[in-house]
Amino acid sequence: MTPVERAGLGLLRKLDPETAHGLALRALRLGLAPTPGPVTSPRLVTHLAGMTLPNPVGLAAGFDKNAEALTPLSRAGFGFVEAGAITPNAQPGNPRPRLFRLPEDHGVINRFGFNNAGMEAAAARLAQRPRDAVIGLNLGANKDSPDRAEDYARVLACCGPYLDFATVNVSSPNTENLRDLQGAEALAALLRGVIEARDWLPTRVPIFLKIAPDLGLAELSEVADVARAAKIDGIIATNTTLNRDGLRSAARDQAGGLSGRPLFEKSTRVLARLSQLTAGEMPLIGVGGVASAADAYAKIRAGASAVQLYSALVYDGLSLVADIAHGLDTLLQRDGFSGVAEAVGTRRGDWL
Repeated sequence: MTPVERAGLGLLRKLDPETAHGLALRALRLGLAPTPGPVTSPRLVTHLAGMTLPNPVGLAAGFDKNAEALTPLSRAGFGFVEAGAITPNAQPGNPRPRLFRLPEDHGVINRFGFNNAGMEAAAARLAQRPRDAVIGLNLGANKDSPDRAEDYARVLACCGPYLDFATVNVSSPNTENLRDLQGAEALAALLRGVIEARDWLPTRVPIFLKIAPDLGLAELSEVADVARAAKIDGIIATNTTLNRDGLRSAARDQAGGLSGRPLFEKSTRVLARLSQLTAGEMPLIGVGGVASAADAYAKIRAGASAVQLYSALVYDGLSLVADIAHGLDTLLQRDGFSGVAEAVGTRRGDWL
């Protein structure tokens, strides 16, 4: 982290977290954040669901909800960037305050509730996206929608022509009853609709499914079976958790989804179990508590073909991205792997 970035983070931490986040996005748009360009090497190049990534370190959904800063974010060292979540209609989300730092735990709790400007505004921005980057979109459903399953297909139909991949998000804890869509029957129907919408797009867009970390083994097995039957392109494990075990920070009892360091172990265990259940039939993306090259490497060796992060940026700044990518390259070289794919799942048993 540069002295300038350290000072900037210090100032942002004195502000309300959501206000600070908005200022960080504005700084990105103004070119005031580190943008080292794509970080890559022969070892880091990753092939994921037909896409070629310069490295396997991605930005998770939630940071750039409305696809406002795709160009600077794609120059920040990430191998891929996921915007959103986007719903068909604009909605304000839940009342503020709805974002809370947990500094003693290096975690974050949010209850945004899919606040976004809607699919038409997102599509207009995505149409101007950088073409030399891998850009995806997290699909969501409106809180008051009479048919939430259809909402996902509508957003994909609208924004899909500008995407490299799309993620079906049925695992946010901040929209009432949304996680009910993870049940086998509801999920199968939802994915059918999304795949049908994808088939009308000018090019084939890989479809990922983002799951909750709070699923039991039977539920996880059910999700894996549905994903396999639907022939989606991968699973993102995991979203935020409702669990609060072991937290020390003052905001620990706030309602919402918990992310950051406290989620690392739980999400990695779900990832490893999912890797076992899918037996390599589809790629997995590991999310939850990634804050270092060692964390990213642990996710990969537990079964992830790529990883994503977000909450660590709150504490360590955007320069962390390049540090993780370079550090991961060093770890792969140290252990004799010629590429990321060779390392995937090699320590899965440690997490089962």
